[in-house]
Amino acid sequence: MKTSRMTWGIVGVTASLATLLFVGGFIYASGQILFPSAASSDLIVTPSKQQPDQAVEVKNKLEIVALGDSLTAGTGDGAGKGGYVGRVREKLEKQTGKPVYVTNNLAIPGYRADQLLEDLSQTNTTDALADADVVVLTIGANDIFQGGEGIFSGDNWEEFNVKAAEERLEPTLGKVEQILTLIHKASPEAIIFYVGLYHPFLDLDPEREGSVVVQKWNDSVFQVTNRYSNMVLVPTYDLFERNLIKYLSPSDHFHPNQDGYERIADRIAQILK
Repeated sequence: MKTSRMTWGIVGVTASLATLLFVGGFIYASGQILFPSAASSDLIVTPSKQQPDQAVEVKNKLEIVALGDSLTAGTGDGAGKGGYVGRVREKLEKQTGKPVYVTNNLAIPGYRADQLLEDLSQTNTTDALADADVVVLTIGANDIFQGGEGIFSGDNWEEFNVKAAEERLEPTLGKVEQILTLIHKASPEAIIFYVGLYHPFLDLDPEREGSVVVQKWNDSVFQVTNRYSNMVLVPTYDLFERNLIKYLSPSDHFHPNQDGYERIADRIAQILK
């Protein structure tokens, strides 16, 4: 009898413990479902890194560094406002209500991609970029169009030679990829604007063959800028497509006039708005 009672006692205790464990486990599981623990490693949310345009917003002042060719130097600007760079400065100052400075405009008329690459190997250029909040640049137009050299043929030099532009495309794109990579490395916290190309000879190209080349260029450069969160390609082709004569400088039929530069500056300012 004693043995039987002892056996039933052990069974009873075991059953009670099992019941308690079941109830406790149920309560714990319910709590995890209804009130999940913030300490669970798979529920911890890591804050995203501050975006460059957000960094610009918190600065007390903004510094712009400009690079590239004559479009960034402001050639053709009859108003003498420094092309799109000077206008971007004015627009950002008005938008942000804080001082905006063009601390360095290192653009040189006639510059090609290999020359800008050489500049980016110089300490003075990389030091300037390191302090920039905004970087703007244009490069590639002189490589592809070469001021019209080889672009036109025929008795009156009015036939657009698309092959000349096409042949220059790939070699130049490789250099521009290196340029953008180096600028990002020198200025990883700044927002970098690459101003896309337009077709300056569209009115002399009835078959619009050069438009395809320009579009290939812009698409290829976009593939590079899209790798970096701080880099933006600013489209300009559409601005000039229907208003070419209105926005081109009458002196050379290549660079924007003051109205063309104003529209480019509008694009950049809108992106930072």
